[in-house]
Amino acid sequence: MATASSSSGTVTPRQLEILKYIRGFRIRNGYSPTMQEIGDHLDLTKVTVFEHVAALEKKGLLLRGEKHKARSLQVSDTFEFTDESAVKMPLVGQIAAGLPLEAIEDTDSLDLAEMFPHSPDTFALRVVGDSMIDEQIREGDYVICRKTSSAREGETVVALLQDGEATLKKFYREPKGFRLQPANDSYEPIYVEQLEIQGVVVGVVRTI
Repeated sequence: MATASSSSGTVTPRQLEILKYIRGFRIRNGYSPTMQEIGDHLDLTKVTVFEHVAALEKKGLLLRGEKHKARSLQVSDTFEFTDESAVKMPLVGQIAAGLPLEAIEDTDSLDLAEMFPHSPDTFALRVVGDSMIDEQIREGDYVICRKTSSAREGETVVALLQDGEATLKKFYREPKGFRLQPANDSYEPIYVEQLEIQGVVVGVVRTI
């Protein structure tokens, strides 16, 4: 199994996962995860987490703001992640490319190594359904979106409907509202009087 190296010694893959998780958690929340949260995320026992954290502290790669205080762990500035050049954007949930889904928000992230320009206004969604298949957007794909509240005719958008459900469709204005057009003849267009555009698709990532 591969390991990562730092100026303080060798870091195992599991220790690297812990460092990455703590870094990402602090970026998202402004504070550190607890030992239990680290264990739950990585499917480790609390005892195992303590062992890894102690080893990383000994190497000087994890620091505590205050001794024995919860949520005080932080990654040392001396540690360089091998993915620092990668584009990291929030993976905020999944989006229906079929019938609308209840809007879901997650707090994970997706690394896209230099594939798309990084911006605070960029986010990713995992596609559920096949209503956009003629646009080469398939179930399981990730759509990369730019946050915006407006769109041009024919753009593929993340639309939030009045009932709180979100869907991925092509956007068109109609005399009495809007049309959300699928790219699959098996689905009917969705006509609504009001909607909220949450983003415009700027790219697609296929993982399989």
